[in-house]
Amino acid sequence: QVQLVESGGGLVQAGGSLRLSCAASGFTFTSYGMGWFRQAPGKEREFVAGIRWNSNIYYADSGKGRFTISRDNAKNMVYLQMNSLKPEDTAVYYCAADARGWGQPDSRYTYWGQGTQVTVSS
Repeated sequence: QVQLVESGGGLVQAGGSLRLSCAASGFTFTSYGMGWFRQAPGKEREFVAGIRWNSNIYYADSGKGRFTISRDNAKNMVYLQMNSLKPEDTAVYYCAADARGWGQPDSRYTYWGQGTQVTVSS
């Protein structure tokens, strides 16, 4: 049974930091690309960051210089370190798995987690 379980969301003041975690199970994690997406109220879901099976990394412009994606293949985990958070970062953040291994913004992600809420107060 495939599972992606996000954690680490919460309420933080502007300028603060959060580290999101995604625990993956039920598939061959090492061959999958992984991505983080977010969806704010009334807005479409958008790509935040992705990491390829070989750890090549992609970032949306919104997070460049502030967000860092990483993966631990030994633990089947992917992380999103978010620094210098802004109120516009408020959203539900989702972890997703790309079976083709790319982890790119336009990849077809096969599996999705349930999301974790991030709220940044001004």
